[in-house]
Amino acid sequence: MKKGSILAILATMGLLQACATTPAQQHQVGCAGATVAGAVLGGVVGNQFGGGSGKDILTAGGAVAGGIAANNAAGC
Repeated sequence: MKKGSILAILATMGLLQACATTPAQQHQVGCAGATVAGAVLGGVVGNQFGGGSGKDILTAGGAVAGGIAANNAAGC
């Protein structure tokens, strides 16, 4: 269920970028897509560590860190 939702979000981001008419709009959608993808990847990595409530904290922290890192890497 989660994987399907994630794929749907990423596909929607791709479609929005294709529909954007100006380079500025394409850049904004690209930045949002990079942030979402980074957050998902960071959450997956963070989920691999810890146990109990610590696992939840690391998952959330990984998602935040991944989103920020991807946003910066995309030049946003």
